[in-house]
Amino acid sequence: MHKDYGLLWEVTFFEFMLVTVVLGGGAAWMTGRAIARSWQSGWQLAFYMILLACAVRFIHYALFNGTLLSPWYYCVDLAVLLALATVSRRYYRSALMAGQYSFAFEPVGLFGWRRRQP
Repeated sequence: MHKDYGLLWEVTFFEFMLVTVVLGGGAAWMTGRAIARSWQSGWQLAFYMILLACAVRFIHYALFNGTLLSPWYYCVDLAVLLALATVSRRYYRSALMAGQYSFAFEPVGLFGWRRRQP
């Protein structure tokens, strides 16, 4: 049986960071970039993160003796992955808007764009 490490992770902090943040977060970041580059909607990003959170939950279960069907820890993993994927999508979407449509838009910070003033 596994030990209870707290509300945010059921495995050790290192295992949580390795699987959820580094491995799952890297996949979430790349998915956000792919969604932005293909001009897909945020709903598709959410769907992919739901699937990715299932895979992350399985890795916790298979490698580190975590609970496979734990709604609370699934939601924690999903929240982390959704946050990273959403930031990635917004970052790359703003770069696309400012780069591809530079005649109409200009970049504003890392995550925004605005119409060019004549």
